[in-house]
This record gives sequence, C-alpha cells and structure tokens, in this order.
Amino acid sequence: MKVSTSGIDRRNFLKITSITGTGLILGLGFKANGETTVENFSAAGESYELSPFVIIEENGQITIFNTRPEIGQGTFQSVPALIAEELEVSLDQVMIKQTGGEVKYGQGQSAGGSASIRTGYQNMRKVGAAARTMLILAASEQWKVPAAECYAASAKVFHRPSGKSLTYGELAATASKQEVPKNPVLKDPKDFKIIGKNSPRPDIPLKVNGKAIFGIDVSVPGMVYASIERCPVFGAKLVSFDATSTKNVKGVIAVETCTREISGQKSEGVAVIAETYWSAVQGRKALKVKWDFQGNENFNSAAYDQELRDAAKEEGAVQHSQGDFDKTFAEAAVKLEALYETGVVSHSPIEPMNCVASWHDGNHLEIWASTQVPGGIVRDFPKAYDIPPENIKVNTLFNGGGFGRRLYTDFIHEAVQLTKKVGKPVKAIWTREDDTRMGPFRPMTFSAMKGALNADGKAIAFQHKVISPTLDGKKDYDKTKADRSMTEGISEQKYEIEHMKNSYVHHYLHVPVAAWRAVTSGTLAFAHECFIDELAVQAKQDPMAFRLGMLTKDSDTKNILLKLKEVSNWDKSLPAGWGRGVAQYEFFAGQAGYVIEVSKKGTGIKIEKVIAVIDLGTVVNPDTVEAQVQGAAVMALTAATKNGVIFEKGQSVQTNFHNNPLVRINEMPKVEVHILANGGPKIKGVGEPGLPSFTPALCNAIYAAIGKRIRRIPFDINKIV
Repeated sequence: MKVSTSGIDRRNFLKITSITGTGLILGLGFKANGETTVENFSAAGESYELSPFVIIEENGQITIFNTRPEIGQGTFQSVPALIAEELEVSLDQVMIKQTGGEVKYGQGQSAGGSASIRTGYQNMRKVGAAARTMLILAASEQWKVPAAECYAASAKVFHRPSGKSLTYGELAATASKQEVPKNPVLKDPKDFKIIGKNSPRPDIPLKVNGKAIFGIDVSVPGMVYASIERCPVFGAKLVSFDATSTKNVKGVIAVETCTREISGQKSEGVAVIAETYWSAVQGRKALKVKWDFQGNENFNSAAYDQELRDAAKEEGAVQHSQGDFDKTFAEAAVKLEALYETGVVSHSPIEPMNCVASWHDGNHLEIWASTQVPGGIVRDFPKAYDIPPENIKVNTLFNGGGFGRRLYTDFIHEAVQLTKKVGKPVKAIWTREDDTRMGPFRPMTFSAMKGALNADGKAIAFQHKVISPTLDGKKDYDKTKADRSMTEGISEQKYEIEHMKNSYVHHYLHVPVAAWRAVTSGTLAFAHECFIDELAVQAKQDPMAFRLGMLTKDSDTKNILLKLKEVSNWDKSLPAGWGRGVAQYEFFAGQAGYVIEVSKKGTGIKIEKVIAVIDLGTVVNPDTVEAQVQGAAVMALTAATKNGVIFEKGQSVQTNFHNNPLVRINEMPKVEVHILANGGPKIKGVGEPGLPSFTPALCNAIYAAIGKRIRRIPFDINKIV
C-alpha cells in the first residue's frame, strides 16, 4: 500500500504544510447545545473558530485530520477512513495529519473510553459525504448537466453518459462556493470500499522503519534534559536536599523542585537539569534528599487488603436496587456468598512518561508529548499557568502505549514547571523504574457477592457490593453515595434476575490510582461472571445454559453467548483433566465474551484455546479489531497471572519488568476472534471491551478442569493445585 504519510519522519513530522491555494475546507461546527453541523470554512481564515477535518487544495492535495491520538489502537487509520469512505478516496490518496487539541477541531480530541469510533462515526462520515456532494454539484454546474448524471470515485467526479471527469483539485475552488448540505446522503453500507474491510494501517510502516515520531523521540533546539527524584514512599514530604555532589557531575546545569499532582495527591520532587539525559540521571543519583514520610512508611498491601475485607461487612451506598433483595435472599432455599479480590497493577506502557515543554516569549507555551488528552491540555493549561488560550500549542505525537496512564497530565505539568524555571526547553523523562514505582496504579478492588436460587435452581436474588478507593483519591468521600466509576457495569448486565441490590463501600487509599484499560470493568467482571458460574454450579446446571436461561429477551448479551456456544463447540466433550469456561461483560465502552479451554499441567494449568466474540454493531477495520481484542487478552492474562504490584514499607516492591513482568510471547495462547457487526443504531468500542471477560472465563475454565475456584487475582498459573 502506498502511504501518503511517508513525509512523517524524524525531520519533518512537526512541520505544518501550508495550504497552497484556495480550495475546499469542510469540518464540523460545534454549537453550545452540543449539536454538530457540517460547515464550509473555505473562506473563513484562521480568525474563526473552525473545524476543518478535510481540506482539498487546487493542486489536488487532500488532507484529512485525525483528532484522536494514536496510542496503538488504530485511530490514525480508522478516523480518517470514515471521511475517506464518504469522500470516495482511498487512504493512499490523502495526507493524514494529527491535531494538537486546537479549539477549532472541537472537544473530542482525546483517546479514552474506546470512544473514538463509537462517538464520531456519523459526524465524520457526514463531513466526507458533504464534501462529495459539493464536488459533484460543482462538476454538474461546470458541465451544465444534472447532478444525478455525475458520480464520484478515486478523487474525481465523472459524468456517466459522456465519461468526462474532473479531479477534486480542479473542482475545489468551485465546490467551496456551494451551499453545504444540511443532511448529506450517506452511502449504503453495501457500497463501502473501506469501512468493514481489512485495510493496511498507514502508521505501521512508519513504526517498523523508525520514521514514526513518539514523544520520547522529540528534540528541539536549545533543549535540556530533566530527571526527577521523587520519594518512593507515597504521602511523604520533601524536607531538604543537598545538590553539592550533583552539581559536580559534568553537564548538570541546575537543580530545581517541581510539584506533581495526581489522584488528589500532591508531592514535591527534585529535578536535575542537564545538557544530556545521562548527565541528568547521574546527577540525580548523586542527590542527597531528606524526606518526611509522615508515617506512611508503615503502609503495606497485606494490611490494606485486610481493611478492605473488614469494610466488606459495611452496608455501603446502594448503587442500584430492584425488587426486594433482602427479603428474597433471607427466605431463599439456596444461598451463596463469596468475596473476590483483585490486586494492584501498573500501566507499564513500553514508552515511559516523557514531555518536552518550552516556555518562551514571556507567556507562550509549546508542548510536545505522547498524550491521550491534547484537547484537555489546551483547555486546562492556560488557566493553570495564567496565559491566553491562544498562547499554547500542543504537538501530539504517537503514543508508545497508553492504557489510561496518558489520560493524566502530571508528567506534562512537571516539564512545564521546569521550563519556566530554567528558561530553556526541557525534556523530562521518567525512567522505567519511575514508571513502575510511582504510579498511578489500578487500585485494589474487592467484591462481596451474594446470590440466591429457588428450589428449581433459578436465580432469584443477586448482589454485587464493591469495596475500593475512588479514582480521584478523595479522602473526604461522601459514603452515602455510590461511585459510578467504581461500580461500572455491575447493574447493566442483561441477566433477568428479579431481585437485586448492588452497592459501594468507599475505603480511602493515599497511593495514586487511575483508570486502567477498561477502567474498573476488568476487576468487576472477574467477580461478577465467576459468581454467576458459582450459582450455576450450585444450581447443578451447565454454565452456558444457566446464563442463557436468564436471557429470555433478545439482547446483545444473548447474541454473544449464542455465538460463543456455536464457535466453541460448547457441547462437545473434552478430554479428562480439561475444562471449559465462559464469561461476558457489558459496560459503557462495549461488550465482548470469551470461551477458554484449559488442561491440568502438573501443579498448574495450560491454556489450550481462547475464543473471543466482540459485538460492535458496525466495524471499520476488522484487522484492527482482531489486534485490539488480542492485545486486551494479553493485558488481561498479565493482570491475572503475573505478580502485579505489592506495597511494603510505604512503597512499591516492584521496580521494573524483571519483577513486574508482562506475559511473554511464548506464554500467550492463540486468540481466535469473531466479530458481530450486524449494523444497528449503537456503535460500540473496540479497545477495551475485549479485556474484562477474559479473566473470569479463564478462572471458570480452571474450576471446570480441576475443581479449584479462583477468587483472588493475580494468581500463579503454574501453582494452582
């Protein structure tokens, strides 16, 4: 595939190509009431709040802007593909550019919540359809023929009877004078050439040949480096530091303090500024810092886990109630209770946190960063640093993994503080140890489960009580309210259980925590779907049949389970010592399910087969979907079976990949992915839904194989029996 983004390399990625002549500029207008309309900005100029997602120039150059940061999830292809499909151009005929949070591109400039396609699908298509319609009208006027006799294909408009054609470049100026159609006619999905087809991603060759620019690759004139010493004990206070030895390190320029704020926690660090990164790190090692631990050196995971177990006895704030759970549970013929526990995990993206910031000309700020939230930076930083909004520029680079970590801007604020202090562009880089030890982390999340069956084995009462801190780190949390983020999806499952009472118990944690891929659904689905399995066992029913028995109405959940049953040959007998498990989970980002087969191997188990079904409604690039589900399975298996993060003496025991390992390629089973894309009004996300149901399917398979119920993750997959 010819990649028109080949100009994106280490030398000229950040250059902005100017428009070479008049042409057609179309985008979205954003109204105060949230309504979006396609607008013509061809003559507006930079002084207007415009949103030009597609630019067609007279020289034939077509530029499509991607507003969603590329963090490996494929938006560099999928978002422009929506416009290109309706515009009748292939992606190798366009230049794709990444936006940097500019106000003119609207509020959706972020990558999180699997929202890029599910929230922009229709609007991006409308932009392309409007441009196509205007180009066709321009051609029909020039030829003086009915527009119905004209059609667009391959960046040209053709006259069907005569075979005449004009390129988009030749029509751009005339098209820019056309009235923008309010409701452009979208293509029939049966006519799609890009959407729904496996398409090469234009960013992949760049990443393979080294031309792609990640935040950590950025270098600007006059730049210096910063390495920041932070106290490994969370909640500590900086007392003093001695930089005498540090300043003797060759290349060290200055030693400054900076403040980190995340998850409701503020902490002060000591930054060593140097001419090279090596000098900055060596100077940091030479620092003598005195900290006041303020008693937090006594914190440890084991004690906090016990606090959560004790807190599970509290009633909690009701998140959802239907029927009469308490009465039904008390009078039920069969009752079941269980406590599920999930430990702490780090984000650990392959590219550590980094940022280049330049404070210049008094009150101008330019930032280069791998970030998931360029729009948030442009919105929030001017207020934080008291500068006019027009004085900030953000350059959004490729992200070497995000998984929720780069939704937070603490590392960017540190770089900005330092560039202000030293008067030079500063490149602040976290070491791998910083990235592992300093968080934020996915928090411990415990789930107290209760369920009841009637004499016929039907589920009649269900309770999921979540015990955890909150992601915002609030200490003075109002315990009469249930945190929606921490109870994500527990009341949205489609199982038809008449009596239900789900609740939340808050327990404060001073360690910084944050959203992790699939936010809290990855922990809650483990408890939810494993407990459904426990109820099935108690009812002496097949786990698949038990679930389907609670789904008498049509739903995506039912469709997923039926597809899993079909493609997994669920009713086929397995060899002795093998087991098969199933799970699904629906939450705000979407829905997927797994069937996993395992076999007993010594004191552990071996994963023999993994089958995933993800429901999307509509799919843009099936190949990308498959990769995202497989990647989610890798992360889920890592979080379930590797050691995670443990705190002792107030700090993380884990420091790097040697004691905070990821699943290796030789440990990863093949993941077979099936996509349900049957249309429908709801577009679902891709990046996160493939994660939550993996672990419960695995644990349910382990129970089926060896009769061992896993109620705490992580666990050692090689030491179960």
